[in-house]
Amino acid sequence: MERIVTFGEIMLRLAPEGYYRFVQANSYGATYGGGEANVAVSLANFGLDAAFVTKLPKHEIGQAAVNSLRQFGVDTSKIVRGGSRVGIYFLEKGASQRASKVIYDRAGSAIAAAELKDFDWNAIFDGVSWFHFTGITPALGDTVAAITMEACKIAKAKGITISCDLNYRKNLWSRDKAGEVMGKLMPLVDICIANEEDASDVFGIHAQGTDVSSGKISREGYEGVAKALTDRFGFKKVAITLRESISANDNNWAAMLYTGDISYFSKKYPIHIVDRVGGGDSFGAGLIYGMLRDYSPQEVVEFAVAASCLKHSIEGDFNQISVEEAKKLAGGDASGRVQR
Repeated sequence: MERIVTFGEIMLRLAPEGYYRFVQANSYGATYGGGEANVAVSLANFGLDAAFVTKLPKHEIGQAAVNSLRQFGVDTSKIVRGGSRVGIYFLEKGASQRASKVIYDRAGSAIAAAELKDFDWNAIFDGVSWFHFTGITPALGDTVAAITMEACKIAKAKGITISCDLNYRKNLWSRDKAGEVMGKLMPLVDICIANEEDASDVFGIHAQGTDVSSGKISREGYEGVAKALTDRFGFKKVAITLRESISANDNNWAAMLYTGDISYFSKKYPIHIVDRVGGGDSFGAGLIYGMLRDYSPQEVVEFAVAASCLKHSIEGDFNQISVEEAKKLAGGDASGRVQR
């Protein structure tokens, strides 16, 4: 069985009940999540051998984060224990025309304070066929960026496929810093994943005929983005999610997979959102699964979009669906009828 390693930060997520605003809340629900951890959980739920690598404190909150992964079958044996705190993010769900809001409290977290010597990548990558990270991880600090670079260099030397979701976060670093750091990492990456804004924010590559604030998406414009990214960095494939935002609750959801000469577009799903956090991560996991299972490019993008469409209906960061559920939706059954 193929073994996948993901590397990043898992955080404690604190969210008011339902659609309460932060200023209204007097209690918060606690769960765990984070870009690369979300991918690992999805892949484990799909039946693959997925490991998540990070650094977490030895105390009970750190252990709770580990346990949140173990319950889904994610291999946590390579997680380094140390440091003093688990990063936190607060989530206020948006509704109608009011956008969702995230506030980070992650400075000084165990992974942000990690050192190069904490991770033995040669041992971590033993028997591994795929390595995945996101742009959130190197944004945590210069040392974490250096750790990510070391991981990518060793993975590349071992012939491991490397995927990266650009995942630009303006609250973590500037566009200039992101472009500088990610620009050095990208030549080592095989599969690039982005959304409708990442390529513009990080690399200044703009999609013609697109205005994300109004929900206008141009398919042709994103073919140009994928080609420009491939020409600059030599990616084998580029995947771009295409989200048409009607409101905080309702989106149209689709994606494109570019293979260097052909663009494959998925069907479009109108989705009513329960929880959109982790939607992009579930898409990335679907891509990885489809590619490891040798699906055709069209099958890969259809499976990935279907998996991420279903994630929008699930509370929490983790996409708790099966391969069969994603295949059923990708095959055309979007009725939502009771299964019995």
